[in-house]
Amino acid sequence: MRCPYCGSEDTQVKDSRPAEDNTSIRRRRICPDCGGRFTTFERVQLRELMVIKKTGRKVLFDRDKLVRSFEIALRKRPVDRDRIERAVSGIVRRLESSGETEISSEQIGLQVLEALKSLDDVAFVRYASVYRDFSHAEDFEHVIEEINAKIARDPLDP
Repeated sequence: MRCPYCGSEDTQVKDSRPAEDNTSIRRRRICPDCGGRFTTFERVQLRELMVIKKTGRKVLFDRDKLVRSFEIALRKRPVDRDRIERAVSGIVRRLESSGETEISSEQIGLQVLEALKSLDDVAFVRYASVYRDFSHAEDFEHVIEEINAKIARDPLDP
C-alpha cells in the first residue's frame, strides 16, 4: 500500500481487525520513510455493479461516492462514523445480492433515503431536497410524504 503522505510503497501494517460487522478488515498502517499513519479497509466485492444515471449513462458503482453522499447529508449531525459505515455496507450488500449487475441511481437514492431516515431526520430532509431538486418550500412537504410512502411499500422498487 502506497503512503498517502510521501508516496513510499513500503508501508507496514501495525494493527488489523474486523470492522463493519465483520464484513471488512481494518488495517492501521505506518510509513517507515515519513512516519505517516493511516487506515485502510479491505472488503469483499462480489461483482462489479453499474449505475444507470437519469440520463441513461452507465458508470461503475463507487462505494466511496456513496460514503461521501452520507457525509454531506450528515454534516455537523451527531451520527457516529461507524453507523455511517454500517449503513453504506448494508446498501452495498443489498445491491450486490440483488443479482442485478445494473442498478438505477434512483434505486440507490431510495436506499440512501431509507438509511438516512433511520440515522437522522435532518440528514434525510437534506438528501431528499437534493435528490428531488427542491425549488419551493412546498416541495419539502410533498416529496417527503411521497418518499415515505414509497419506502414503506418497497425500498428496492422505484
